[in-house]
Amino acid sequence: MDRPVKKMRHLKRLRLHVMTWNVASASPPTNVNDLLLLDSEPLSIDMYVIGLQEVKSGIINYLSELAFEDPWSKLFMNVLSPLGYIKETSIRMQGLLLLVFVKRRHVPFISCIYTNYTRTGLGGYWGNKGGVAICFRLYGYAICLLNCHLPAHLSNIDQRLSDFDKILEMQNFEKQDIPNILDHDLLLWFGDLNFRIEDYGLCFIQESINNEEYSILWRKDQLNMIKKTDSLLQQFQEGPLLFQPTYKFDVNSENYDSSEKRRKPAWTDRILWRMKRELLNNPGDSGKCDRFFSLILKNYESHMKYKISDHKPVTATFELELKSLLLSPPVTLIPAGQWITPYDLMVSYNQSPDFISSPWDWIGLHKVVIRHVKDYVNYAWVKDNLVSSRDGCHQVYINASGFPEEGGEFLLSYYSNNLQAVVGLSEPFQIPKNAMTPDDWREKKGDPLMY
Repeated sequence: MDRPVKKMRHLKRLRLHVMTWNVASASPPTNVNDLLLLDSEPLSIDMYVIGLQEVKSGIINYLSELAFEDPWSKLFMNVLSPLGYIKETSIRMQGLLLLVFVKRRHVPFISCIYTNYTRTGLGGYWGNKGGVAICFRLYGYAICLLNCHLPAHLSNIDQRLSDFDKILEMQNFEKQDIPNILDHDLLLWFGDLNFRIEDYGLCFIQESINNEEYSILWRKDQLNMIKKTDSLLQQFQEGPLLFQPTYKFDVNSENYDSSEKRRKPAWTDRILWRMKRELLNNPGDSGKCDRFFSLILKNYESHMKYKISDHKPVTATFELELKSLLLSPPVTLIPAGQWITPYDLMVSYNQSPDFISSPWDWIGLHKVVIRHVKDYVNYAWVKDNLVSSRDGCHQVYINASGFPEEGGEFLLSYYSNNLQAVVGLSEPFQIPKNAMTPDDWREKKGDPLMY
């Protein structure tokens, strides 16, 4: 009698929400709840991937944003941070912006974060066109996110394909031991890809849209047509285009282009994905395979109510199922802290045996609502502030002179310079209002206040 197959250990199910939007230099809208599924599925998303094109990038904007976050990043941080999401990383190249937000519990399992960009405008000298990428390891698997803005106009299909090939060729991640962008376990490719609808005239396209006969137009979509013969593009999957073309609209309306140019509608804004062949062929046998990675598209849609641009935003929601290659975070921070002077808080942490620390590692103290990794109240270099190290437990002191007097809920983070990521987060803990004054210390010397 055959034994029943055991359920796969360490199986993780995550929801991944991807958005692409050519914002045409517009200022952000006041409400993005629909784009982020906050009204329909609050708090069910584990990771948000937000790719924008044509973000306003004049010289004044550029200089201002060297010191301050751009308005779009601020908007998404203001919305998502109170809900428990942290901006893990981002990259900007002129008008191209790519942001990644992650639920706090997943942050210690994301590592080896690197960014890259490729300019293709003006023969590779200008960044108005091209691609920006973020790659990282998620529970041990190599993920790459690629946000592109390819050349416009119906006749430029060869140039679009040439630019895409150039982006793939130049996007290498040697520090992560991944020779090329196509060597990642999962590659998500999205953006204003600018593919158009061939053959049909404007009136026929508009009539088909009015009748919701999208499949007729889909057959003449340039990207779908070229995929039939291009061996590389055949490896990319996309959901069915069951929504109307997302370009080109009159701004502040749901009407297609009424200008003198009368551009034909097209699905310029797309989200595709490609998985490594070995993962596609993986039968998912928990008894034999160390790796299991599955991606299912749950929803692919446009959002017509957003009218600030001549493009409509497009989102795709995926269910990601994987067998975790990490049993625990590299560093476990102990949320309890001990005051060793009125101005020094000592914290403890343990690290996994295979974790390699660096002299540039640091521990941060954060308010519990973290906007991004470097949004700390205070920090300490691990090497410089190490107090003791024995039996696998390490203690580091953090100068507390800058602590908010009002106290509140806080947590600790451990940033690894080698892995370019936060690899440990503590549980939230309370620091009381006016936790300890110098007079308190003199009275309680020898009996430190414990949390």
